[in-house]
Amino acid sequence: MTRESENGDVNPTRMVESHVRSGNRTVDKQSIERRGENGNYEPYQDIEKESVQVNGTTVRTTTRTFGLASGERTLVQQTEEEKRSGPGGDVKVVRATSNPDGNGNLQVVQREVEETKRIGADVKETKTTVMLPGIDGGLAEATRIVEREKRSGNTVETEKTTLLPDGSGNWQVGEVRHSTVKQDGENGSREEVVSRPDGDGKLGEVSRTVKKESGGGAEKRETVESYSADVPGTPRDGSLHLVQRETTVQRGGDGRQKTVQQVEQVDAGDPGAGVQVSIVTTDEVRTGTSGAQATQTVEMRDVNGSMGVVRVDTAKSDNVRAVQVQIGPEKGK
Repeated sequence: MTRESENGDVNPTRMVESHVRSGNRTVDKQSIERRGENGNYEPYQDIEKESVQVNGTTVRTTTRTFGLASGERTLVQQTEEEKRSGPGGDVKVVRATSNPDGNGNLQVVQREVEETKRIGADVKETKTTVMLPGIDGGLAEATRIVEREKRSGNTVETEKTTLLPDGSGNWQVGEVRHSTVKQDGENGSREEVVSRPDGDGKLGEVSRTVKKESGGGAEKRETVESYSADVPGTPRDGSLHLVQRETTVQRGGDGRQKTVQQVEQVDAGDPGAGVQVSIVTTDEVRTGTSGAQATQTVEMRDVNGSMGVVRVDTAKSDNVRAVQVQIGPEKGK
């Protein structure tokens, strides 16, 4: 699959992706090229992901990122992951990320250990430890994350607590995320509340996200509203305010699929006006017996308040399924 992108003054890019499976081994490759001064596309970055099913319970995955901007293929990062599944749905994942040093030797810069266990019929808990290089050069615990998920009928509740060291050998709550997901046929909702400690260490809500989905068949609609204690251009007043709304409408039929996403945001220059349309992204996919073609058009509001096209991406493939997944919409910035 090949995908091309043009974005204003930024050099156009082209992405080539491949997927190969052989026995217990899977290799995914992503090559990014950008247009050079002579107008031809030149290699820029390669990402290779290799997964091996070692046995019935273990999968090892290695992801390598190579830079090619200088004309030579140079390894810039490598991530090695081992995932082991245990009885009763228990899972342990160990992940190490390494970067090359000045001599080209790989040095581990981050290590994660993630353990998931079932602690009840409808409850599971995941504990994650993140280790980073310490002052002595070795790896030291930098973050602990405890996530508990509970299912009840068509509702899933999750609470994720992030702990950070305080410098005295103790761990303090840095953030708590509580989410509730409900699904009723084609209709669904998700609400997430984020709380963080203030200057006195007291937890308080700093953001809230509400997502609603509806429809089915030929048309689906999704709305995401984001509320925050921080509003651009205004000081905090102790309350949450709507700062962004994303509305996505998807229509399909007769070999065509069209998705339009509209992003409304608060303008820091006029926060009292509420949210205003700032980005509109349109994805169109056409499929036929000979293949498929996808086009993404992004419009943004300029300083004068007018909407204009700033980017057009295209993707073509003789594999219909390869582009039926829409190109990711441009997120609000």
